Amino acid sequence: MKIIAIEEHVLPDEVKHGWNTIPGADDGTLGLNPGLLGERLADLGEQRLALMDETGVDVQVLSLTTPGLNNLGHHGVDLARRANDILASAVSAHPSRFQAMAALSFAQPNEAARELRRAVEELGCKGAVLFGRVGDKNLDHMIFEPTFASAAELNVPLLIHPQIPQTSIRDTYYAGFGAPIDLALSTFALGWHFEAGIQFVRLILGGVFDRHPNLQVILGHWGELVLFYLERLVMLDRVSKLQRPFLDYVRNNLYLTASGMFSPAYLRQAIDAVGVDRILFSTDYPYQYRPGGDARRFVEDLELDAADKEKFAHANWERLTAGRFLA
Repeated sequence: MKIIAIEEHVLPDEVKHGWNTIPGADDGTLGLNPGLLGERLADLGEQRLALMDETGVDVQVLSLTTPGLNNLGHHGVDLARRANDILASAVSAHPSRFQAMAALSFAQPNEAARELRRAVEELGCKGAVLFGRVGDKNLDHMIFEPTFASAAELNVPLLIHPQIPQTSIRDTYYAGFGAPIDLALSTFALGWHFEAGIQFVRLILGGVFDRHPNLQVILGHWGELVLFYLERLVMLDRVSKLQRPFLDYVRNNLYLTASGMFSPAYLRQAIDAVGVDRILFSTDYPYQYRPGGDARRFVEDLELDAADKEKFAHANWERLTAGRFLA
């Protein structure tokens, strides 16, 4: 069975240099990529391929790791082009093993939309990754509108990757335990996932899917907590003036991926929420990499029939990125 992992991260040296040298570029998360993690993020060749073989992944969909390019101002526009060229070069060198999701910078909104089009039409990228806010501008802000329009026109998905919460929120909810714990609590333990989930909810409430009904969005980590509170979120229908019920947007504009959280219970809840045709596999490499054929074993041991395993392992992604998403 072919396994395509759709949220697998890279950190090219050019981007890392930009984060380290441009004032305000590092949002505090560079420290999450030390040592071996940093080496694996930078590698786009034999070491990565060997670890893919070892864990049982046939294809990685490469994407820039957090914090993306949102904090780089005008420097990010050129760096997005260079990062996407690097991703495209890696795919060209190993076309049967790698695909890519484009990196975008929103310092100039129309430039972001143009870069998405270039990345898809000229470089072959399968979509793009969004890193949530730009400063205090949430994903429903109009600076993102050209990119949403472009993605909808191109029929390509956008993955909302977690981003660290604003400093004021970190200071209020995630601080007081010492620097290492504060950072962990505000990122991979909890803060990232609240942040990404809220951004998706804001897309619905902001009418983005009313303006672009075929736009498809991916949430990692089995829905970034949104999935587990749908029973409450649907109550927004009492006060919103949206064109459709809240749950319709979840079931028609959202895909969910594992991000290395190999939980059969979460998978079952994801299927209950969005259906078996809207679940995607991913390992969140290198952050959740585990040896011993872990990725393939998870898929093969699932209590799903063969057809549904194929959908999860690769077929849903292939249909989605061919523009044949479910309406």
